Amino acid sequence: MKNRKLILACFLIVGLLSQTNAQDNLLDILDAEHPNEKIFTAATFKMTRISYGQSIETRKKGTLETYWSYRFWNIPNTRTQSFFADKVSGRLALEYGVTDRFSMGVGYSNYDDLFDGFLKYKLVRQQPRNDGSPVSITLFQGGSYNGGGNPYANNNDDFNRLSYTSQVLIARKFNSNFSFQIAPTIIHRGMTAWPSDPTNTFAMGFGGRFKINGHLSFVSEYYWVTNPLKSKETFDPFSLGLNWEIGGLMFQCMLTNTRSLVEDTYLTQTPNSFNFKAPNINLGLTAIYIWHLKKKKHPPQNKL
Repeated sequence: MKNRKLILACFLIVGLLSQTNAQDNLLDILDAEHPNEKIFTAATFKMTRISYGQSIETRKKGTLETYWSYRFWNIPNTRTQSFFADKVSGRLALEYGVTDRFSMGVGYSNYDDLFDGFLKYKLVRQQPRNDGSPVSITLFQGGSYNGGGNPYANNNDDFNRLSYTSQVLIARKFNSNFSFQIAPTIIHRGMTAWPSDPTNTFAMGFGGRFKINGHLSFVSEYYWVTNPLKSKETFDPFSLGLNWEIGGLMFQCMLTNTRSLVEDTYLTQTPNSFNFKAPNINLGLTAIYIWHLKKKKHPPQNKL
């Protein structure tokens, strides 16, 4: 826990210290070229997720995102250990930009045989200086359906296989290198293992991105779960990752203690703490490709 708080504090300090006058100079140029047009901050996180969790970003109108993500981990003290990893969980998803501020997506994860879908709407967009909002705010509503064998024999109602995740994503791009986000979150699960387990779970997410150069950036994310399950021990999800961007193709490699790739599961059922003792660290790999199905001219934006 102390290490996580220290990393988040370092994100804030490094990001704030890296501000320069270059941003103000560019804003002066943009104001002179477009005096009557609003300028919004762009590319706060680049990806629609920080690592495992959602970011404030939505896809532009007519843009289709294909998303492949995997988690790899080993099971200690077994004879089945393979060369690379004992277990793999994967998720394949599509996300489409209906408008510049509204996206929708669907996905499938083999972990618990989960089908999921979501809607995202960017309610408020950050503007530079004091011209408007100092932050961006995006609303996220997700849902998942457990399509596997009934995990709880005393519950046969298909509607109880549904779970829902609601988030308010609030982020600020402090400068061209550093962005930070908080994410108040509510999860409702239709099925629980024991009556003592909460059906409604509350969590607060913290995530950041620090740009290393034009193609590489460092990301980290942590969710504090306020009322975890009582029937078994679970832990708060945490990750350290590296993003590589080249054109419409983006890769991410991360170390995390999460195994699932759907919000209601990784927030409530992360089985290990984040430390470097096996099997507590999982390797995460993600690949994203962007298809531009429609061409559209966009209003000027602050690329910082």
